[in-house]
Amino acid sequence: MPRQADPVVETPAGAVRGVRDGSGERYRALPYAAAPTGAARFAPPAPHPGWSGVRDGTRPSPTAPQPTRDFGRLDMSPYFGPGWVPGEEYLTVDVHTPGADGGRRPVMVFVHGGGFVTGSNRAALYDGRAFARDDVVLVTVNYRLGIPGFLDLAGAPANRGLLDVLAALRWVRDAAAAFGGDPGNVTVFGQSAGATLIGALLATPEAGGLFRRAIVQSGNGTGAFTPEQARRVTVAAAAALGVEPTAEAFAPIPDESFLAILPALSGLDLRTDTATDPLAGLSPFSLVLPVQSADALADGPARDVDLLIGTNTEEGHLYLVPQGHLDSTTEADVRTLATRVHATPESALAALTAHRAARPDATPGDLRSAVLGQTLFEAGTTRLAQAHARISGGRTHLYSFAYRSTALHGRLGAAHAVELPFVFDLADQPWLHGTTRLLGPAPAPAGLAAQVHGAWVAFATTGNPGWAPYDPQRPVPEIFGG
Repeated sequence: MPRQADPVVETPAGAVRGVRDGSGERYRALPYAAAPTGAARFAPPAPHPGWSGVRDGTRPSPTAPQPTRDFGRLDMSPYFGPGWVPGEEYLTVDVHTPGADGGRRPVMVFVHGGGFVTGSNRAALYDGRAFARDDVVLVTVNYRLGIPGFLDLAGAPANRGLLDVLAALRWVRDAAAAFGGDPGNVTVFGQSAGATLIGALLATPEAGGLFRRAIVQSGNGTGAFTPEQARRVTVAAAAALGVEPTAEAFAPIPDESFLAILPALSGLDLRTDTATDPLAGLSPFSLVLPVQSADALADGPARDVDLLIGTNTEEGHLYLVPQGHLDSTTEADVRTLATRVHATPESALAALTAHRAARPDATPGDLRSAVLGQTLFEAGTTRLAQAHARISGGRTHLYSFAYRSTALHGRLGAAHAVELPFVFDLADQPWLHGTTRLLGPAPAPAGLAAQVHGAWVAFATTGNPGWAPYDPQRPVPEIFGG
């Protein structure tokens, strides 16, 4: 029998039971769409049929099918969570609220990263206690990944993972009030692939009215594949499976088979006459768009949305340090990467010259990291910030996260994802500290988590994180931990 103290909330789909503790109330595995099974894996998200009685919202949901990710010597399990936990009903959200008490609190909706192939809201880094403590309702979202989520197939809508996030935001609009949140004050935020999805939402007409503010942490407003690039991935996937490149042919194939062919899709040459590989070969999946999000903001709700956006100062270190590649990189490796991510040999040379001028003491590994960071996150972030500032009238705020993790003998630095424990105010947790853990053996700087987390909460509450709006003529970011 449930404890008498367990809270029950009436949502549009039915009643759900959660858990109350010292941090507020938590409701887990709430479906925002029907289970994506069989052919439905390649269809738009369908409305959930609802339920009778009281649904158990005390246990986590299954997760989207996904491969295991290995980051060498660095323990990234707090970021990736448990991996694939099989089960049909994984298009779900978790809600952490101070109380389902009729309040009108800011709502923050988090979209996880993971290269469009991994991750879930079950990751330890996305614990919502600090947000609930600070009178914010936190919603964390699962969405389709990999082939079901992002492979471009004839007979299927593109960007199904993005459609899932849109469906989750509609669920928030309809259900937020039941959990003590204000559906008119929603901030959508995300990191890495999740941040890139949010950049796309800013340019998506159907997203209008679903959120008031957005936070883009280490995303890429120019990270989408062109249709031609997407076709190369689709052709390779169909060949590996021995079927036609259509949704009808993919529908009967089990998820295990989709995961089994992922190694065959890695390392594809996606350079075309009109585009370079925006993900530098790190993932065969991304959004598929005819125009990059940063160049299409006028099509969506961006002009009416406040934006907080930024990157970390050593993003590329995550892809080199744990594997030992920072030290083993040669000048030839740097040139090969630069050639891959730039349109011409001349532009590659110019970019390397600029990186060397900015870092006169840089090793080849440092330069390789700089090229990765610029390609994957910084260039697209700058373009998205500039475009938003042009159309939004001073509603853009820029940040840079510079705190250097001491992980891996101090080499990890201000790498991709290092800001997350500070955003969620978890930087003092012991499972993040140690030589091979995300923040390293040194304690986090006193007050930095409160500063970063507080800025995110202030932005979600008022639209002002605590510093002046971005000026494209003088693009000076707010620096955290520098």
